[in-house]
Amino acid sequence: MSEPGPADQLTEERPSTAAPDAAESPSGGSRYAGTRVRRVEDRRLLTGHGSYVDDVTRPGQLHACFVRSPLARARIEGIDAAEALALDGVHAVYTAADLNPAVREAWFTLIGQVEDVPRPPLAEDEVRFVGDPVALVVADDRYIAEDAAELVIVDYAPLPPVVDYKTAAESGELVHAAYPGNVAIELAGLPVESFPVFEEAAYTFRETIYQQAYAAVPIETRGLLAEWEPATGELTVWAATQSPHELRLFCARLLGLDEHRVRVIMRDTGGGFGQKVLPQREDMCVLLAAMRTPGPLKWIEDRRENLLSAGQARHDHADVRVSFDADGTMLATAIDFVQDVGAYPIPYPMNTCVVVGILFPGPYRVAQGTFATKAMFSNTVGRTAYRGPWQFESVAREVLLDIAARGMGVDPAEVRRKNLLRREDLPYTNHNGMPYSDVTPLETFEQALEMVGYDAFRAEQAKAREEGRYIGVGTCTYVEPTTDNLGLHSTEGATIRIEPSGKVNVYMSGGSTGNSLETTAVQLTADALGVDIDDVGTIQGDTAVTPFGGGTGGSRSGSMTAGAVEVTAAILRERIARIAAHKLDAAPGDIEMVRGKAGVRGKRDKEISLAEIAETAYFQTDALPPGVPPGLEASGRYKAEAPVIWANATHLCTCEVDVETGAVKLLRYIVSEDCGPMINPTVVEGQIAGGAVQGIGGALLEHLAYDEDGNPITTTFMDYLLPTSTDVPVIEYGHVETPGPGPGGYKGVGEGGAIGAPPAVVNAVADALAPLGVKLTRLPLTPESLVTAIRNAATPSTGEK
Repeated sequence: MSEPGPADQLTEERPSTAAPDAAESPSGGSRYAGTRVRRVEDRRLLTGHGSYVDDVTRPGQLHACFVRSPLARARIEGIDAAEALALDGVHAVYTAADLNPAVREAWFTLIGQVEDVPRPPLAEDEVRFVGDPVALVVADDRYIAEDAAELVIVDYAPLPPVVDYKTAAESGELVHAAYPGNVAIELAGLPVESFPVFEEAAYTFRETIYQQAYAAVPIETRGLLAEWEPATGELTVWAATQSPHELRLFCARLLGLDEHRVRVIMRDTGGGFGQKVLPQREDMCVLLAAMRTPGPLKWIEDRRENLLSAGQARHDHADVRVSFDADGTMLATAIDFVQDVGAYPIPYPMNTCVVVGILFPGPYRVAQGTFATKAMFSNTVGRTAYRGPWQFESVAREVLLDIAARGMGVDPAEVRRKNLLRREDLPYTNHNGMPYSDVTPLETFEQALEMVGYDAFRAEQAKAREEGRYIGVGTCTYVEPTTDNLGLHSTEGATIRIEPSGKVNVYMSGGSTGNSLETTAVQLTADALGVDIDDVGTIQGDTAVTPFGGGTGGSRSGSMTAGAVEVTAAILRERIARIAAHKLDAAPGDIEMVRGKAGVRGKRDKEISLAEIAETAYFQTDALPPGVPPGLEASGRYKAEAPVIWANATHLCTCEVDVETGAVKLLRYIVSEDCGPMINPTVVEGQIAGGAVQGIGGALLEHLAYDEDGNPITTTFMDYLLPTSTDVPVIEYGHVETPGPGPGGYKGVGEGGAIGAPPAVVNAVADALAPLGVKLTRLPLTPESLVTAIRNAATPSTGEK
């Protein structure tokens, strides 16, 4: 493959990252894991020297722009590109007839060759949502490409769209002809009628809870630069991706190329949140077109395109039930879950649909229950993964529990305290067959209550109500599956090279998407080899030089990186010990590494630096002990042993609601998290904060809305509202550290914040408005919706106040 130019270099000079509180390990080596090491990538990112796809410029590169459908559903009667092609600087206008036949295979390693939705690169015969890509314009620059795209004339014959997924089955229209009733997938357990408990229990509560569509909205939109070299038969792709090796596999299959002829380079990625795990249809188009263009082809999505076509998430509802005995003990749960997957979901929605049903009992002791789940097509943008893509199970359960508590006349905290899993309950298998272990739901819950001063808050609330103020408190406790040992995500590799100077480079498959994987890899490697952290660098995200791996997704990176580094470092530690023992006339088992020096345990006057060991390994190979190979480089691969590593947390927030305007002000926000021992507490808290803010936005502000004709009405930041620093109080953190079954006891933490925040916020607002008889079952909680709910609660069924 061609060598990267100066812009491709992935290493950098950086100031000391050693934390002032870095402690000594029992063996005497510097220990970095568990300390607040400064992020190694911050100097680059905070000074504006990050390198993103749009920063890459290749000789002779061209630019792509898509012609997109203005209609939610229509037949394509014809496309006239003559005027666009006549524009100076335009090289080509590709339609489905040009690109689609070139597709060899289009499936994702992450989910395998399952039955999947047809996914043409460009719309053929019919467009299925506003923003559906119809043609691809290639020009000298983006400005010309956009001008040309406006000159492409597409003859549409409008068709009735299926806009509301809730009524899609009865609409009489089909998004995809091969899917009767617009059902993408459907799975059901035993019917609710098979469980008499729902009729016989002292209390049974049933609600239908709705969540709106909202989106990942990364700071960096999607982007791709593909460079085809016909002379060598090699393709190099610079991509904003969470999984460079998955993209490489997909490229090879799509184009019919050998994998070793495809190189994917991921540098800095400005957020992914699941949206960038898998290549989408636009990526397919650029890759296919790049095989035809006279120069490298770049496509950078603008913000309107991102909100229009990069994918929706969350849009779902469920009929949910929970039963209790007279003492408030949970007896049974049931969820009938339905989600909107739009026109072209990525990936196939089976997994998240099923996980919502399986996890619905959550971290509670519940003896029995059932679930049903269904995914529906609509003529809207396709569903994509988004931070905790199964999080509706927590939204529905936790909102229902607060409603149930008020219905029983019990404080919501007491209902949870009575039913949450305890240490003595573990391991525990829920009634859907999901086994839990190494979690602390009750402990995180109690810690969050203590941090807020729950009893004191209730006293303050009573006083506030006397004064006409409406304040409330809400919680959400959940368990989250993180690392698993299935498929693409089950293994992770690392290569560690100790250079002749004694400095260390660790090569990892993925790269940071804001989640500090560079810092994680450096911390873990420094500890594993007993060297100073400033002597370790990392190279990530380049498939030509890094080991194969699953990338970022499913909160897997911390645990899998730790496993890969430890497996690989163990090979080098053994080799280092043998060389040092040979030079120091000692037994290999007596050698320890401390701050880059190998010495005899208990005899610090006998030691040798790692640089001296490396010099022997590379340049004095005749002096190596028998059986020790030259060099100090090793590759290893870790396979997760546990089926699932579980994390858990409790989110708690307090708020005040202005009942006249519907404005919600969050007062305090607390997260008690158990992600096992923390590799870097600062990084962990940053991950929690980022997810929590996204969840707060989803509860109060964000809505990827469509009108009744399928037109998106939130395609700019003037309409699609995001939380700002004024909307979120300082987040307070509590930590419970229960080791998981993986290396170092580390668990995942990336997705949890986005799972716990929406139900905690909804419950806080509902608690504030409880004296008014308001019940909240539909998100988002906009000022308008809250004012309406307050008015409706004050209006008797006769319609008179």
